Amino acid sequence: MTEIKSHEFDSFLQRSLRDNRLYLVYGPDRGLVSERAGLIAAKTGVALDDPFSLIKLDSSDLQQNPGRLLDEVNSIGLFGGEKLVWVRGAGSEKALVDGFQLLAQQPPTGSYVIIEAGDLKKGTGLRKIGETARSVVSVACYADDARAISTLIDHELTQENLKITPAARERLQEALGGDRIASRNEIRKLALYCRGMGTIEDEHVQEIVGDASAISVDDAIDAVLKGDADGLVHAIQKIVTSKTPIFLVLQGCLKQFQLLDLMRSEMDDKRLQPAQVTATLGRHLHFRRKPIVESALKTWSAPAIQRELGRLQATIFQSRSRPSLEESSALQALLAITLQSARR
Repeated sequence: MTEIKSHEFDSFLQRSLRDNRLYLVYGPDRGLVSERAGLIAAKTGVALDDPFSLIKLDSSDLQQNPGRLLDEVNSIGLFGGEKLVWVRGAGSEKALVDGFQLLAQQPPTGSYVIIEAGDLKKGTGLRKIGETARSVVSVACYADDARAISTLIDHELTQENLKITPAARERLQEALGGDRIASRNEIRKLALYCRGMGTIEDEHVQEIVGDASAISVDDAIDAVLKGDADGLVHAIQKIVTSKTPIFLVLQGCLKQFQLLDLMRSEMDDKRLQPAQVTATLGRHLHFRRKPIVESALKTWSAPAIQRELGRLQATIFQSRSRPSLEESSALQALLAITLQSARR
């Protein structure tokens, strides 16, 4: 096993890849996962503009054809040379885990494999392989801390010959950090706006930078399912600050519980496991959210789901009838469901 911690990645990238052929890049910061996977891909030396050398797959492709990963890795390119097989959106899919386990036991010699995954649970699936197999380089990607954000700001602004005042830096740092790509794009947008000015002031940041650390509606719904009351309150504060209607959270939560109701019925009728149900009825779910939904299915019974559906429908009706109470009634209902999740 070669585990590269988040702060070690830049120095790791300066070294030769040597004989390392298998890479697992995972973590909750999807932008950082994508960025680092791209940097590793460029370091392999494989021509990324050659469709015969670079094979891009989605995890769903492997669900439909379990043996495809091994087939692509072991096949010989049309014009020879080394290949890169790049899998995105990976989670706990059995076909992918099984294929990667075989590759870890007998690493390829003419191909590189990069797998992009979400926030994997420690000791399970792909992460377990990355933690135990000596042939796999495992790269963890977590949300940038203050030091990493500051370094990112300096790197991007230096390229544009821009300086930034302490007050502007503090305000900019507060708006960044949720996703590496989003943070980088916000800094570049600011740099373009201030090109030729020499120094970025506080008002420039206020005028042009959005909140790249803002929590989405999906994150608020996930906090409800996980029973994370603090996370929910923080999410709602971000959503209200960004002028996003809180009705969208209620509506999204209602749709989520309607899906849970359908999945739970399928589980009970056919005696299936949560992972089996999400593989069929939850194909549209982002890989990051599937473990959260599967965990909810393990703890929420059908009657309990239907009870919360009634609560959500009543709250939506109340919020439409009395708009002045929309925010307070929505937060009260969402917190009540969150507390139920926590008890389960």
